[in-house]
Order: sequence, then C-alpha cells, then structure tokens
Amino acid sequence: MTATAAATVPFLDLFEAAAGETEAAESRYRREAAQRIQQLEQERAFAFRRLNLMRAIAEAVAGAEGEEIAVASALVVLRSKLGWSADSEARTELLSRFTPVAQAVFHALTAAPDAKALSVPEALAAFEAWYAGNRPTPFWVLFEHYIPETPQVDF
Repeated sequence: MTATAAATVPFLDLFEAAAGETEAAESRYRREAAQRIQQLEQERAFAFRRLNLMRAIAEAVAGAEGEEIAVASALVVLRSKLGWSADSEARTELLSRFTPVAQAVFHALTAAPDAKALSVPEALAAFEAWYAGNRPTPFWVLFEHYIPETPQVDF
C-alpha cells in the first residue's frame, strides 16, 4: 500500500475526527479555566480590598468619642484610600451612601450596639448592591490605581 492509499483509509478518518474533537474540547476547557481563574482573581482582590478598607475604618472608628466623629473618621479613611482630595457630586453621593457602613462599624465597636442598626457585613453588602445598581463596575474597582511608568533617568 502506498502512502497516498494509506491517507484515504476510512479508519484514519475516524481517528482524525476524534483528534479534532479532543483538540476542540481541550481548547474549550482552557478558555473556561482561564475565565474562571480571572473571576477568582477578581474575587480574591475584592475580598482583600474589602478587608483592608474595613480594617482601616475599624481602627479609625475605634478611638472615636461619638457616632458623628466615627463617621467623619471613616469617611476620611475612605477618601484617603481612594486618593480623593477634591469633591464632586458623584463622590459626595458615594460618601453619603457609605455613611451607614461607618455607623454600623461604630455600633459594632461600642459596648451597647443598637438593635436596629445593620451589622457591618449587611451594611457593606447594601452599599455594594447600591453601587452595583448605579455604576457600570463594582465599587472595589475604584481601588485600582494606575501608576504610569516613569522613565529612568541617569545623571
């Protein structure tokens, strides 16, 4: 049998089809795995941003003498973490919507928590839900600060 004749044998067509199907299945799996990894990376990043922000807010609120001072301290921390030095209508709205989170932290840290107050996780979840319903990206994306490359200069 010649090489040309062997190339047209029907069982080789079956093996070629099987090879093509498994190659396609592998490609699909790799795409799905890459998407899942990207999703998990984002969830991890958001979880650590959430932890770091709330830890900083808890530290700031812990020394506050009253709720008003606690809220102001929490909002200063939030503005600082976001790198905000100026106000805008959108920023003012965000800070206003974040106030219940600061209040919840204060109540969680005081000796007699308010029974009507939201828990910190509930307050933060409500804030995140509001943000997600009003903005195209999750709140935690605001913490991604792009740092442009600066050329290295030798003198």
